[in-house]
Amino acid sequence: MLDKLTLFISDYSLLVLWGALIFHLIIPISPQFHPMSFWHKFALILAEKVNTSRPYQQRLLSGFLAWALMIIPVIIVYIAAVPLIWNIPLFNLGLLLLSLEWRGVEKLCKDTIHAINKEDKSKAKETLKHWVNRDVEPLSLLGLGKASSETIILAYARTVIGVLFWYGIAGGIGAFVYRLSLELARAWSPSRDSFRPFGISALRIQYILDFIPLKLFTLLCFIGKNICHSFQQLQLQKKSWANKNNAGLLIIIGKKFELSLGGPVIYQGKKINRAKLGGKIAPSAIHLAQIHRFLSLRIAIWLMLQSTIMVILKQGL
Repeated sequence: MLDKLTLFISDYSLLVLWGALIFHLIIPISPQFHPMSFWHKFALILAEKVNTSRPYQQRLLSGFLAWALMIIPVIIVYIAAVPLIWNIPLFNLGLLLLSLEWRGVEKLCKDTIHAINKEDKSKAKETLKHWVNRDVEPLSLLGLGKASSETIILAYARTVIGVLFWYGIAGGIGAFVYRLSLELARAWSPSRDSFRPFGISALRIQYILDFIPLKLFTLLCFIGKNICHSFQQLQLQKKSWANKNNAGLLIIIGKKFELSLGGPVIYQGKKINRAKLGGKIAPSAIHLAQIHRFLSLRIAIWLMLQSTIMVILKQGL
């Protein structure tokens, strides 16, 4: 047993995971100076150059080639750099640290809860607009509560759970590439007319990358109270939602707290009708706090499960 534990420690994968989490929680990176913000801006600059007025199929192809141009060189550089890296575990820790956004989502929670509780719409809009592509100016306090709820749920699911999942599958580079792809899907979201169909390829690739981690996290959130009602609601509502990865998670959490999610949104001044999900209660500050506590507990459980599975798979304990 001691020999196996020594071998596991020498593998460093679990130590890297928890080390990155500790560093991330103790010393967060400011969003203004986070490398992902620069990546996002560069993606927008690239889109300005190649997302021009051309036939549908050409714009669709341009979007796929732009995604490949942004992602493939990162993978090539990593492969080429591996023999030159003096400390692989430390390098993987750095990649995972850059990929996580746990503290950023926590700050989003606290700021929106405080703003909505104080009925400060301006502050709530200012906080939320950096996380969403939708127009936030027309939103009322009720609309801000709903938009914040959806954003917090999906941000935790992707920038924490998705990153941790792909770290477990492919190490630091897996988490890093997943996060880079997520930022491209956000920057080029085809929910806005100016990025349709250019951003469809990035969205489809992200859908594939999200499929397993979001399904597993939805299952983890499903366990608990109101299982029967949540399952019935899931069967009734999931068919009306375009992104099936998002649908299950939003429906389950919405039903557990009887919160009304989904509904119409506005992108670039254009109203888009979406199905309503969950329950009938409009989310308020107290509901955002409940969602935050609920998801934080589920993330802690996920970490325990992933750590245990990594031990079993690595060393056969």
